[in-house]
Amino acid sequence: MKITSKGQVTIPQAIREQAGLHPNTEVEFEYVRGRVVLRAISGVESEGKSRVATLRGSMRHLGMTTDELMAMTRGEG
Repeated sequence: MKITSKGQVTIPQAIREQAGLHPNTEVEFEYVRGRVVLRAISGVESEGKSRVATLRGSMRHLGMTTDELMAMTRGEG
């Protein structure tokens, strides 16, 4: 099996089934003692990341820059 130029690799179906890796499962990679470890992210971690992703860029809709938001939270100006 080869890694593509984009860093992608196909996880064989039998391994996906044994590990319970279904489509849209969020995973993370770790380098542990000289080995690459792939693990599914639990629902709580995944939910948190999903919420952050939903909020990312939301201040743009209000016409605020990051600097303006930070100034507002600090009570400046």
